[in-house]
Formats: sequence, structure tokens, C-alpha cells
Amino acid sequence: MNKRIFLSVLVLLSALFLPVRSVSESVVQDSPQGSIDFWSDYGADELSRALTERMTDEELLAQVFMFGWAGAEPSSLLRRWVTERGLGSVKVFGWNTDDIHSVARAIKTLQEESLRGRFKIPLFVATDQEGGWIRHVKGETQMTPGNMAIGASGYPIDAYYSGYYINKEIKALGINMNFAPVVDLYTDPKSSVIGPRSFGSDPAKVSILAEAFSKGSMDAGVIPTAKHFPGHGDTSLDSHGKLPVIDIDEETWRRRELAPFKFLISNRIPAIMSGHLSFPQIQGDGTPASLSRKFLTDILRGELGYGGLIITDDMMMNGATEYAGGLARAVGMAIEAGNDIVISSTTPGLTERLWTDNLARMTTSPDFRERVRDSARRILKAKLDYFKGPDPAPLFPDETTIDQFIPDRDGEKFFLEQACRAVTVYKGADMLPYKPEEGERVLIAGPFLSLYSEGKKRYPKATTFHYSYELAADRSNWDEWNATNLAGVARNFDTIIINVWDEHTANFCRRLRSLGKKVIILSIMSPVYVMEDFDWVDAIICGYSYSDYSFKALFAVLSGEIQAEGVLPL
Repeated sequence: MNKRIFLSVLVLLSALFLPVRSVSESVVQDSPQGSIDFWSDYGADELSRALTERMTDEELLAQVFMFGWAGAEPSSLLRRWVTERGLGSVKVFGWNTDDIHSVARAIKTLQEESLRGRFKIPLFVATDQEGGWIRHVKGETQMTPGNMAIGASGYPIDAYYSGYYINKEIKALGINMNFAPVVDLYTDPKSSVIGPRSFGSDPAKVSILAEAFSKGSMDAGVIPTAKHFPGHGDTSLDSHGKLPVIDIDEETWRRRELAPFKFLISNRIPAIMSGHLSFPQIQGDGTPASLSRKFLTDILRGELGYGGLIITDDMMMNGATEYAGGLARAVGMAIEAGNDIVISSTTPGLTERLWTDNLARMTTSPDFRERVRDSARRILKAKLDYFKGPDPAPLFPDETTIDQFIPDRDGEKFFLEQACRAVTVYKGADMLPYKPEEGERVLIAGPFLSLYSEGKKRYPKATTFHYSYELAADRSNWDEWNATNLAGVARNFDTIIINVWDEHTANFCRRLRSLGKKVIILSIMSPVYVMEDFDWVDAIICGYSYSDYSFKALFAVLSGEIQAEGVLPL
């Protein structure tokens, strides 16, 4: 063998045994410090790693935070977080969304400012647009029948198209992440914080409906987020006020609350929200799940193999901060536990302790710094996959064109059909359809305009009686007057069609029992308030929402225009 052939073979054999580095990885690692940014043409894995290796501690920590703002326009403070710190995400809360054009304009401004940063990293822009009761983006977006109505119809296609049309609307505003679907089981009938936000009480059905909703969201171009891990349904307490304690054993939790999350993880749900919830029989020291390494790192990451984003519920809730002894400590515990994105509904000052304490800790604790870097890397990988994917939300929404997309006209047709499929006759099917006899006096009582308008379409001679939606729990003089006045007015009628949606309006309705009149209850929101002590009424029909679609469907069933198909999902 001559010398040239020998050297060629030697080079070839050497190449076979050298560590392999992809072309793109080699280019990224060998690139000068300032030559790559978020939009560089490399793979998401390599680029996310390269960017986090080049980022300062401040840039890494800033990616972990998601802040909201008060008012129609983002404050100068929030904008400084974006421009000076490289804030990773913002959240659109429900107090600044009546003008959707203003929302689009605000998102455009914030994204423009984010792209002026050193690495040109766009923002995740999130909101809570669950459908039904929880609808943070208001304005012209649709008030839909909601999750419990989907559970009552039982059709996965209803869940899919709900997710699709809800998210198609918010996507037009530049919102790219939705904190939905709710996968909490409705296992505590007194759960006022979850209630009709749940698909129902059956783990298998909730799993299928939540997966269909998530798929609809992704097909619309918005990242879905399953919540509230490990399960918020078996408590009547709201973690906004105090830490709910869910006193169930681990076997029950795994068989019940965990099931929908496990199913969604197997179907690659991209984000999960951790809840401020205590499970003392599972973690004996009472640590909230949102601050628990056992729940988030050992079980969610380790045991279930979840690789997506973990996002806290709002850290301004007392359920988290009171346990930790303060917001700064709660934020540090949340990061340590395994959360990737930490939410604050308010914009903190640039020198507040949630920033300074945790930034200082990055310099003294290599483990904590690596935990922050790991989250930043996961966030950047998710952003790269999304924003360089086939159908992301617009970075710079055009406020002059969003009226073409909101409300979605195809969605309007769908949500009416969905509401009709959901209506459930709980009692009195034998008296339907209801047709008043000649001269029968009918009273329609409740607080909603669509209750009156839809009722008067079918029963034009009916009289209406209005009372407030916000009936006080302490039975104030105004509410007492309403209740007494209703009973007095009802004496002059033969049939009362009355709206019930909570404990107070159920008690309000019970004032009619002694009158001996025909009573028809139109139940909205959770049906649990009409499931006991109403054997004396003639009919109970459940619609699960105060949307216009639900009232149209309720009266269509009552008058016999359509047959009720829904099944109580509890």
C-alpha cells in the first residue's frame, strides 16, 4: 500500500471513532458571542442550549417570570422589565380587556420591544380563556357554554371545536398561550371555585374531553395548558384567599385526580399549571403542590416523564405566599420545586426582593443557578418550536383587521349547536314541551337580558321580574326585599319560570314553595344547587352557563323546538 492510500485510510478510520457533532451544533458552538440570536437558523435543541450558555444570570432569571399589568396600556414599569431585563412572558388578565383593539395594540408594542433585546427573544403572551364562566379576554370575544356543557353533551368533537374557536379568536390578538383546559374533577359539590369550569366528575371522560380541547387549541395555533395540577376539584376553598387542603390518600388521588393529567402527558400536552394546593396525606408537611419538589420533580417529571413547561398559578395568591412566608421566598421555592414559569398578576418593581433575592442566590448556589438555567432552556426550546412552527400567533397583531376574526362567525353557529346538545332535563320531562293554556299567567324571573328576550319569544304574554345576579351571602336588606317582592308578585301568576345558579338563588327560589304555583327552574352554572330539596317543583332544566347560547337552548327545549340530549356530568 503506497503512502497516499495509507494516509487516506487512516483519516477515514479516525473520523469513524471521533465524537460526532452535527453541522448545526458545531456552527452554534463555534459562533462568536454576538453572532447568534433567537432567529438564527439552527435546530431548537442546539440553539436553546447555545443561547442559555451565553445569557447572563439576569437574562436567565428574567425568562422565568410572567407578569401582568393593570389598565388598558402596559405600564412603563412593565415595559422596562421587557427592555432592560428581557422579561420572558406577560399575561393578559381580565381587568384590561374590554377593548380588544387596545389589547392587540399592547401586545404588539411589547413584542416590538422584546425583539430589540440582545437575543431578540419574543414573549409568551398568555391569558385564561377557558370558555364559559372564565373569559379574561372580553370585548367582542364569545361567551361560550363552557366545560360543564361540553361534559353534558359528552361529545369529544364539542370539546375539540370549543378549544379551536376560543383560541382562534385570542390568537388574532397575538395571544399565543392559553391557561386551559381545566382538567380538575368536580368531586366536591361545594367547589365554587371550579364548579362549571370542570368537564365533570368522571376521570376517563374528563381525560378524553380535555385532550380534545387541547388538540383544538393547538390546531388553532395557541399553546394549551392543563390545570390545576395535582387537581383542584375536591375542595370548596379558593387558593386566591387561603391554601386549600385536600385530605385524600395517595391511592385515591392516583386513581382519580391524576388520571386526566397522566392521559394528557401521554398525548404530549405542552404545558401544565401547578396549583397552590395542599395534599397532607401525600406530602405530610403541608407544602403546596406548586412549591413541592415531590409533586413537580419526582412525580410529574420523574415518574410520569413529563417534558413540557410547568407554570405556577398566580404567586400573588395567599395560598402560596402565606405558606412560604413571603413572595420572594415563594418564588424561590417554586423554581426549586421544578416550575419553569412563575406568574405574578402584578408587575413588581425592578428592585423588589422576588428579583434581587433570587438573583443573588444564583451567585451563591450553583444548584439553584442550574435550576434557573434548565427552566430558561426549556422555555427557549418551547418558544423556538412554537414561533418557528407552522402557525404561530402574530407577533405584531393588526388592530385594524381583528374585527374580521372576532367574533368568529363559524364559531357562533357551533356554540349554539353545542349549547343545544348540552341541555339536560333533570326533572319534569313529562311536562315538556311547556305550552301555556289559554289565559295562563306566566312570570319569568331572573337577572339576564337573554333570559327575558328568549323567554318572550316563546311566551310573548309573559311578565318579567328582575333581580340582581350578585345576591349577597349575608342576605342584605336589598336581597331580602327582592325575595319578599318576588313571592308577593308570584302570587298573581300561575306559572313561574325562574333562574337559579348558586346557593343564594336556590334559597331565593324556595320562597315560592308555599304558593302552590307551577314552578320551572332554568338552572345555569353548576346544577348541584337544584339537585336537593326541589322535589316540589314541576321541572328543572340545566344549561350550565349564562351565555346567550345557553338561554336560547334552554327555551328551545322548554318550548319543544328541540329535544334535550344532555346527561348530567356529575
